[in-house]
Amino acid sequence: MSPEIIGAIGLLCMIIMVVLRVPVALAMLGVGLVGFGAVTSSDGAIQMLKDLPVDVLAKYDFSAIPLFILMGVFATHSGMAGKLFDATRTIFGGVRGSLGIAGIGSSGIFASISGSSLATASTMTRVALPEMEKYGYQPGFACGILAAGGTLGIMIPPSIALLVYAILTEQSVGDMFIAGFLPGILGMVMYSITVMIMVRWKPHLAQRGEKTSWGAKLRSLTGLIPFSFIFVIIIAGIFLGLFTPTEGAAVGAFASWAYAAAKGMRIKGLKQSLVETLALSAVVFFMLLGAEALGYFISVSRLSYSLATWIGGLAVSPMFVLLAILFMYFLLGLFMDALAMLVITIPVVYPIIIALGFDPVWFGIVTVLTVELGLITPPMGMNIFVIKAMAPHIKLSDMFRGVAPFIVSDFVRLAVLVAFPAISLVLLG
Repeated sequence: MSPEIIGAIGLLCMIIMVVLRVPVALAMLGVGLVGFGAVTSSDGAIQMLKDLPVDVLAKYDFSAIPLFILMGVFATHSGMAGKLFDATRTIFGGVRGSLGIAGIGSSGIFASISGSSLATASTMTRVALPEMEKYGYQPGFACGILAAGGTLGIMIPPSIALLVYAILTEQSVGDMFIAGFLPGILGMVMYSITVMIMVRWKPHLAQRGEKTSWGAKLRSLTGLIPFSFIFVIIIAGIFLGLFTPTEGAAVGAFASWAYAAAKGMRIKGLKQSLVETLALSAVVFFMLLGAEALGYFISVSRLSYSLATWIGGLAVSPMFVLLAILFMYFLLGLFMDALAMLVITIPVVYPIIIALGFDPVWFGIVTVLTVELGLITPPMGMNIFVIKAMAPHIKLSDMFRGVAPFIVSDFVRLAVLVAFPAISLVLLG
């Protein structure tokens, strides 16, 4: 049996295991080890099993992951989110749909130091949903706004998804973060425009917010200072070469802790934050361990090379292949976790993209955006289910109807980024 056939069988087995609810990390690790042994030797698989955990856990680049997670956890437990929402609602006061726009804006800003869509969605729902319901927002529409705003966490730097993509493809983490900035801002703007269009088209969805004076708007900007300070330190430091992304993550985590400590976090809160960070980091590292094993298997089986050669010989344009790959990501996003999708597929897809001549940084941005769609699209819609757990009184069907306009907005943004790659790459020079 040829190595390519073994590789194809291995991928099929992994898909079946995922469908049967085997943990994704375990499925990748098992298939990677067994497949590697089938292509090389059982001794080789055993040796890989001994070496791989050390290689993954000791890799310097990976140390940024728990630090970014810790930074987001400190931000969540420090009360920063509440002040952020109060500031943005004051800034947009008096505009129809102002609370919705404030929810989008505060989600995007919070995501800039959280790095996690689920954390952003859950935190901002806790803060913003009661206020939106109080001011007459249709509950499903309010949940749709917050679910869409939560997805900004996967794109706006520092993003864990962009970090993982950079590590898997050996791209510069700094380049990925900088490339994600404008697409993330574009998402915030388009979501806000979507809110304004919907409340004008269907006025019953939201009431006009309370008017606020220009003085109040200016004073409210103080609520943005903690986020702006941490964000500027990280991005400017990386962009100017003052420190590496890992060092930037450490600086950001320390700054978040300092703010939390100043606001009253004590040993109990610190311990809770560390435990939460360790739990989330363990999940991510287990998935990365499985992805590394699967990547070795795909490499020795030459499956990705054979696929790239075969696709290169087809009488279709590279753009057609790209759109087919993005459509695959959209379909996978209906059923799978975003991070799991990346670690499973990148070892197979990335060589094809390089062979077709596409820019790897730009491809990472459009891929992460496509993966982001799965967070708000049924039947998976992880952000929707997170919000449902926090708002059980609102029907799930109403939530999915409420988020539908934002799904359309994301498709438009994806089309714009595919048509104009410069939006993602212009800041890289």
